[in-house]
Amino acid sequence: MIYIKPEILERVNSWLTPAFDKDSQEQIKHLIASDPKELEESFYKDLEFGTGGMRGVMGLGTNRINKYTLGKNTQGLSNYLKQSFPNEQLKVAIAYDCRHNSKTFGKVVADIFSANNIEVYLFEDLRPTPELSFSLKYLNCHCGIVLTASHNPPEYNGYKVYWQDGGQLVPPQDAEIIAEINRLDYSEIKFEANDSLIKYIGKEIDDVFINNSIKNGSFNTSDDARQNLNVVFTSLHGTSITAIPETLKRAGYTNVSIVEEQSEPNGDFPTVISPNPEEPEALKMAMQLADKVDGDIVIGTDPDCDRLGVVVRNLENELVILNGNQAMLLMTDFLLKQWKNLGKINGNQFVASTIVSTPMMSVLAEAYNVECKIGLTGFKWIAKMIKDFPELYFIGGGEESFGFMVGDFVRDKDAVTSTLLACEIAAQAKANDKTVFQALIDLYIEHGFYKERLVSLTKKGIEGAQEIKQMMVDARNNPLKEINGEKVVLIEDYQLSISKNLQTHQETIIDIPKSNVLIYYTENGTKIALRPSGTEPKIKFYISVNTKLDNVSAFRETEQLLENKIDAILKDMNL
Repeated sequence: MIYIKPEILERVNSWLTPAFDKDSQEQIKHLIASDPKELEESFYKDLEFGTGGMRGVMGLGTNRINKYTLGKNTQGLSNYLKQSFPNEQLKVAIAYDCRHNSKTFGKVVADIFSANNIEVYLFEDLRPTPELSFSLKYLNCHCGIVLTASHNPPEYNGYKVYWQDGGQLVPPQDAEIIAEINRLDYSEIKFEANDSLIKYIGKEIDDVFINNSIKNGSFNTSDDARQNLNVVFTSLHGTSITAIPETLKRAGYTNVSIVEEQSEPNGDFPTVISPNPEEPEALKMAMQLADKVDGDIVIGTDPDCDRLGVVVRNLENELVILNGNQAMLLMTDFLLKQWKNLGKINGNQFVASTIVSTPMMSVLAEAYNVECKIGLTGFKWIAKMIKDFPELYFIGGGEESFGFMVGDFVRDKDAVTSTLLACEIAAQAKANDKTVFQALIDLYIEHGFYKERLVSLTKKGIEGAQEIKQMMVDARNNPLKEINGEKVVLIEDYQLSISKNLQTHQETIIDIPKSNVLIYYTENGTKIALRPSGTEPKIKFYISVNTKLDNVSAFRETEQLLENKIDAILKDMNL
């Protein structure tokens, strides 16, 4: 006899009521009879909002992405919008990516909004996430939705919510909306569309978005320099194929080779293990093409086109992948130089980064007398900074996970404008007989050589979630006093909002929202952060070490020294 825990059985039985269609009920009955383990995974909890909205495996159940879990979110959000804007005609914008069921889910969400007397702008086909952020503001919508699971595996999909400013939900609204969703019963979802309230949008928005990307991402690069840059681009089967080639073409980049085998949108991502430009394997085909055509720069974007991977040629003319910190530093420095050369830096500007990104961002900003604001992981916090400090101009900002945002016309990481910016940097460098890699080394010589590495441990399922939770509990209860022979001098606990100096025993309050992150700093400037992922079943360790770099000829030796130091730290921490 199959045993199912009472609390799970109660959840399952609620899905066998008339609020759910007959086909769903039959599938659940089949799970009860044949796959109790999958049944438990599907119903043991409700899907939660993480750093990038709500993501999960597609299927039936409260812990799965399906028309009912998305429907409950959308009904709750509709109710909240009516409470928040009682005397306004509500408007929302909806976009979706290349994943399985994304188009279907997009229409389900549109139907529910329209059934609640809310006007809907629904993209006619897949579009990049940053275009949704832009279009929401452009069309004066109250909120926006993207159906995407970013770079997660093919079995995933998700739901990201954006607010009036074009940024993702932040506290306290996220908790208020979640409370509204949790108050609902599935039987209260209004699935019957009012099609007269659904308007399909497409090229007219594309044109405005692309023109704004060019306006924000172009910096007086000569036509010759642009035409002379040999670009290789891959969309990794995602949405960027709808925007990036056209953006580059209109900006004057005529020498662009596209990886054709990866240009067709496909939710199976058949040519890669993972459609994530953070993974070197994902950029392999593009790098092979670049070797064939003698490409100067390679760019690959993730399925919803908010992250980009950048590949350049090193001192030996070999193709190397820049990590997210390196790309962010190069882009930020380039933007700061442009602003400085135009005499536009006057103390009213800022750049932004995150607590797990390279500390070198703050060092770089200080050199330009510009503030570097640091927030939690996720671009919603950078968007919030722009909203919270309207008297300051946002120049640009990024995070280590291959995301960057240029200016504030989009309020999320934006691989369209960032791709153009990366090409501008490369084109100007080439026109001056330099390379992007040499520009990076110049930054290290001037500001210090910072080297980072990310280690992710995947822990799937119920047991995995418990294991990750326990690892963070252990790290808090038994904090490290020494790492690889270096004394720990400061511990920042973002869950408790406390920064503790271990030398003076002084504690100070961390004035940013709580998050399950722990960061150690050593006497020699080493930084180690521990953070469970908000969107994947992973715990992540971010290591940053640094030293002086005297000149270009010392680069290889110094880099190896830092790599060895990171290896020793990982060994010391049993990672």
